[in-house]
Amino acid sequence: MSVADAALSATQLAAFKQQLAAAPIEYDELAAEYDADEDTYHIETPDHQTSLSGDELGTVADEQAAYISNWYFHTQQVTTESKQAFCRWLELADDRPVPTRYDDLGAGIDREWGELMITTTLAPDGGRRYEIRHVDDSGVDDGALTPHTDPFDARDIGTLDADGQYRPLRTAPSLDSGWIFPELTADAVYEAVEAFYPATIVNWHREQRGKLDIDHWRDEQDRQSGIYNLITVLPDEAVNWAAAACCDDSQCLKRREWQLSEDEPLAAEGGDGVFPCRAPCSTVVAAGREWAKLEREDTQTYEFELTPSEKEQIEAIIDAVADGTVNEIREADLSEGANRYRARYLREKRFDDDATLSGTPTYPDDHDGDSE
Repeated sequence: MSVADAALSATQLAAFKQQLAAAPIEYDELAAEYDADEDTYHIETPDHQTSLSGDELGTVADEQAAYISNWYFHTQQVTTESKQAFCRWLELADDRPVPTRYDDLGAGIDREWGELMITTTLAPDGGRRYEIRHVDDSGVDDGALTPHTDPFDARDIGTLDADGQYRPLRTAPSLDSGWIFPELTADAVYEAVEAFYPATIVNWHREQRGKLDIDHWRDEQDRQSGIYNLITVLPDEAVNWAAAACCDDSQCLKRREWQLSEDEPLAAEGGDGVFPCRAPCSTVVAAGREWAKLEREDTQTYEFELTPSEKEQIEAIIDAVADGTVNEIREADLSEGANRYRARYLREKRFDDDATLSGTPTYPDDHDGDSE
């Protein structure tokens, strides 16, 4: 459907008349008002100015019909501000005029929300239809994907990753693929996205209006009690390390907006995600507790005998584990420091019978190593 195919239904015309009886309309370059004395509707769009009686409204030009159906969908069918803002974002409504948008909607407008690919198309009645799939499946034939119609199926889809492991962080970039929601309404696409990524649309919309309430790290510290009160002793430098470790784009799709405090920014980058992170999540708080325990330990000086290649291999192993790339290293690629056989060889060479590196005790003088 395009502007040339636009036509107004009786329901749309009735809503248009009812609204104009109460107040003029100004929306997306549509301006309309009702003159009760003359029983005339005055309609202005970029290319047309029209004055019609109520009986003649159904004969408006295709361009004006498109503007009216666009007004009807976004203000009458989509009933909350956050949904309206999201639906407008999905079809680039702030960047494209209605005629261009309607032509583009005929083929479908794609937007990415985290790992979701959301395609908006124009329905025959001037409404919208939405398809959601994993971004990795953007070129996959629909028939090869498992179809879903219930938007709340997204909760189950997002529970496990491709390896069947539980995803404690819903915004981690580990969403499994192979599914599709082929035809959703505006309400349903909102519900599905919020099921995949809870509260992301709401917080995004608050941010758009300058009303995002941000809880910084020190705010989180002040709220903690019990076992999590331990995060109050995590050094400020370590908070920066924690943010760099947990809030990177490779680990979380949110864009971190919280800092050490309102007046104390963190050096760690916050990511480039579409939707904001307004407060330290439970994963960061739980990790902060563990790191606070570790940061209480005194440093020790150790002496190991390693070849230069072995030192670089240990660095490669740490990088591979931290970046989650261990499974990408082929068993036959022995040039990779984190290769399984190379790691096993290093263990055989440098560990003693007690699995201690170079036979060097971790805690000298019989220290028990308890950091609790």
